[in-house]
Formats: sequence, C-alpha cells, structure tokens
Amino acid sequence: MKQLSFHPAVANEIKGSYNWYEYKLEGLGDKFLSELEDGFSAIQNFPDTWATFQYGFKRYILNRFPFSIIYKTTDKDIFIVAVMHNSRKPYYWLNRTN
Repeated sequence: MKQLSFHPAVANEIKGSYNWYEYKLEGLGDKFLSELEDGFSAIQNFPDTWATFQYGFKRYILNRFPFSIIYKTTDKDIFIVAVMHNSRKPYYWLNRTN
C-alpha cells in the first residue's frame, strides 16, 4: 500500500473548513474530519477506483460535505494536491502541480 503525501496547502484547507463547520454547529467539524479521513483511507486502499478528473489527477467526492479530494498516484506515493470545495474556484490548485 502506498503512503499518502500532501501538498503543504492542504493542511490550511482542512483547518479552515473544519473551523467553519465547527462555528456553524459544534461537532460538525469533527464529522467533516471523519469523512475526510474515510476518504483518505479509501484512496489509499483503492487508488485507481475513481475516475480521472483533470490533468491526470483523480477526484474523490465526499458524500456529506461539498468537497473533493484531488490526488495523483505516483511511483512512490499518492499525492494529495487539494481538498477542494466543489463550488469555489475549481482550478485554483493547478499551480500546485508543477
């Protein structure tokens, strides 16, 4: 099983979304994190399951929250490039792929 690696900006994306959901309803941020962790686990166990999204990256869509995990499998790991809100700036993460 390949290890996950993360673009440095992903931590801020997760933290910002967690804080927003937690502000809206206590405990909702934790539910967001839990679903995100389930997504990371699914990607790690079955990286080729999801369709190619753009530029060779794949997209795992969360069920309860309007977010996607954008990733690419490499020879050595699975690179998570973004935790993207599905309705905002869909191409903002492209500058992270170079």
